[in-house]
Amino acid sequence: MKVYLDDERQTPVGWVRAYWPEEVIELLKGGQVTELSLDHDLGDDSRGTGYTVLVWLEEQVVLNNMVPPALYVHSANSSARLKMDSAIQSIYRHTN
Repeated sequence: MKVYLDDERQTPVGWVRAYWPEEVIELLKGGQVTELSLDHDLGDDSRGTGYTVLVWLEEQVVLNNMVPPALYVHSANSSARLKMDSAIQSIYRHTN
């Protein structure tokens, strides 16, 4: 399954839409996510951001040997994009 986390953009054809990090994390726990595209700013930072998903995913990779899906960032927030790209690189470095 391809998962698209975003609060505003149109969901690409063939992708499952998620609006909040906890939705994405639940889908990741199910083990069926093959690709994940993340926006950073989701309209309510108290509920988390796309980066929140990456922090959780990195922990799962390191502690539980979780195999991450293909990861993409589609955020327009340039500073957040850099932080997210760095997190993705770290996740892939920890992948066995």
